Amino acid sequence: MKQIYRQRQSARTAPPAGVPTSGPLTPEELQLAARNHAMPLEALRRDITPPGLHYVLTHFDIPDIDASSWRLQVKGAVERSLELSLAALRKDPAITIPVTLECAGNGRSLLKPRPLSQPWVQEGVGTAEWKGVPLAYLLAKAGVLPEAAEVVFTGADAGIQGGIRHPYARSLPIREAMRPDVVLAYRMNGNELPPQHGYPVRLVVPGWYGMTSVKWLESIDVVTHPFTGFQQQHAYRYQDSADDAGTPVSRIRVRSLMVPPGVPDFFTRNRVLQHGPVMLQGRAWSGHGAVTGVEVGIDGGWVAAQLEKPAGPFAWCKWTLPWVADPGEHELACRATDATGAAQPLEQNWNYQGMGNNMVQRVRVTVE
Repeated sequence: MKQIYRQRQSARTAPPAGVPTSGPLTPEELQLAARNHAMPLEALRRDITPPGLHYVLTHFDIPDIDASSWRLQVKGAVERSLELSLAALRKDPAITIPVTLECAGNGRSLLKPRPLSQPWVQEGVGTAEWKGVPLAYLLAKAGVLPEAAEVVFTGADAGIQGGIRHPYARSLPIREAMRPDVVLAYRMNGNELPPQHGYPVRLVVPGWYGMTSVKWLESIDVVTHPFTGFQQQHAYRYQDSADDAGTPVSRIRVRSLMVPPGVPDFFTRNRVLQHGPVMLQGRAWSGHGAVTGVEVGIDGGWVAAQLEKPAGPFAWCKWTLPWVADPGEHELACRATDATGAAQPLEQNWNYQGMGNNMVQRVRVTVE
């Protein structure tokens, strides 16, 4: 296996960071962790995540955009190109939709060996209410030509990754772009977008990992051939090795998380709680279908939790389970299943870039 990790990176499939390692966190990973932030697990108690608690992943720098001069271009394989100001966009029909967004690299730091990039544990997630114009409305206004294959979304952020200088850009197949729930959002939880969440306008693609929801949106380009930009062809792929072309990351794999019970030790975050009745709770979600069940593991035995109705088809659902905690050391876990029958694995989903690792969360607690 180690030979695979040392394979020379090909120009066509160069990953976004160095080869996986079994060593300690690198200075580069710590630097990324300081710039980006996870959602504290105690925020799972909330149906909607406040912007300051919602996870943030920024590839390059946060652009400083003057909304009064900002313009959105819609171009390419369309009958008529559009150029819209923020004021004009806000006059178009709008929808508000609750959406759980999760970083595709969530769980990466738990993989062994560890792929080098943003070292998420399991908290790269959040749920917000996004208000904006349905993408399908603007595409209909522009008139998509029959030969259209994909829609490319380009943000104002740019930099170098994999040795290639580029603006952050991703594409969607035309059938996904025409869904009625894909939105060009200009409000988050009732307020204008914070700078780190894509001000003044971002794309939100329900059900897909967060890399698809391009922030600081500047252009929408309808194209007749598959997009081959770096973030599409090289980053965000399930690869077995550096030389494996891999398959693209798309929809969110089923996952559940628990609010760690009790109180934490400051440094280790180990949990301590008093013996007696405890209400275990958390959230579960999937981009492939509704969550149909959550099991809670208590010292290796699994018990079905109670599910509550989510705020929308692409928002997480709450689960609860009463537990009588006996004194001693215990291991808690949670495992979700969705409507497709997919369930969280008990072991890691290892891949070269560290994508989609949805293995079950485990929480060790000391009951006094």
